[in-house]
Amino acid sequence: MIEVVPSSWGGQGGRLRLRPPRALTRRQFVMLFAALSGAMWVVAMLGWWGGNAFAPVFALLHSGIVAAALRALWRSGERGEDISIGPEAVEVSTPQAGQVFRAHPYWVRLRIEQGGERISLASSGRQVQVGNFLGPAERQELAGKLQDLLAAANGRNR
Repeated sequence: MIEVVPSSWGGQGGRLRLRPPRALTRRQFVMLFAALSGAMWVVAMLGWWGGNAFAPVFALLHSGIVAAALRALWRSGERGEDISIGPEAVEVSTPQAGQVFRAHPYWVRLRIEQGGERISLASSGRQVQVGNFLGPAERQELAGKLQDLLAAANGRNR
């Protein structure tokens, strides 16, 4: 998801906030876990009633694995990137690592590689890939917005 946020440079430039798309809300994830675990426990109890004494133990183990997998999936959706482009600097930051790239916009080059599959910003031998978690259509949109913002910051759109 690409969100355009007002810039911190007094109305000049722009800021893009990139987040991976989420199919479910937090409540829906909890409901999914409850449905999966509930169905598993019903089958385990039927197995226990049929004579399998280890069915509840395996159900408990399986519940823990499903919970851990869903939690890891939810946490992977919390990553994101902030790209700020202004007349003085181009900055890329992530919630995990903080600022990972900063350069003057005149020297920043937008690289679109492999038919739009990889988008990166480069300057002075440093390079950072942006939008890796976005879908192909969103990456094309990101490339267009970055080109427009970089052209505006460099004064090439006048």
